[in-house]
Amino acid sequence: METKIINGSEIAKKITENLKKQVENLDVKPGLAVIIIGNDEASRIYVKNKVKTAREIGFYSVLKELPSDCTKEMLFSVIEELNNDKNINGILLQLPLPKHLKKEDFLDKILPYKDVDGFNSYNTGKLARGEKGYAIPCTPKGIMKLLENIEIEGKNAVILGRSNIVGKPAALMLLNRNATVTIAHSKTKDLEKITQNADILICAIGKKEFVKKEMIKQGAIIIDVGINRKSDGKLTGDVDFNDVMEKVSLITPVPKGVGPMTIACLMENTYELYLAQKRGIL
Repeated sequence: METKIINGSEIAKKITENLKKQVENLDVKPGLAVIIIGNDEASRIYVKNKVKTAREIGFYSVLKELPSDCTKEMLFSVIEELNNDKNINGILLQLPLPKHLKKEDFLDKILPYKDVDGFNSYNTGKLARGEKGYAIPCTPKGIMKLLENIEIEGKNAVILGRSNIVGKPAALMLLNRNATVTIAHSKTKDLEKITQNADILICAIGKKEFVKKEMIKQGAIIIDVGINRKSDGKLTGDVDFNDVMEKVSLITPVPKGVGPMTIACLMENTYELYLAQKRGIL
């Protein structure tokens, strides 16, 4: 069986190039604001890439940088300012936050129709009910685009990881496409038995090369969300890529897999929020 690598970078490039064409003749450009708190290196790299992509597409982009000792009041004030800014269509609060700040206190302060990450309770509730909210979480949305031409209905889909950012929304989106979904996590028993039954395996646990070939079935489709750094400084995923290659039918690499899709879907969400606000669909 010939293994095919799903090139997320190529698919993401098509999305961003299409957005650029949609935006180039607009008098008022879609506006994206990103809030980052502290000096977490990984977060800063992510934010840099998001802002860079937004500007390359032609969006109006604002970066709000707050200190590590930022108070709740300071963050509330910045969110309120952006909520009221008519030039801003999407607001992204970069996670994780410093330990003294709880994300739950702030995500619902972002207006649902400016919630570009889809983390506001309104948008997550809509997703849980199988209805359309203003935005869908970017990484699960990117995953579903990678699986766009795959027959999902009736397939066994296993998700490693139950986060609100990836695992849970991805499960809901797969359910909405009539997959049979299992979410596995750190307390799951007989994990290998579960993963061996997966037609589609989505890995989002942050454990370097955790999934080996004996854990998967022949012909499995693997979406690797993990981003981990090896001792030599190179990036790797939650899946041992070289080890599983002989058994999978489709697989995303790390890098150039899910990561670029997340950023592309963030841009797509920004544009969709812009259109909704422009049309008064609030």
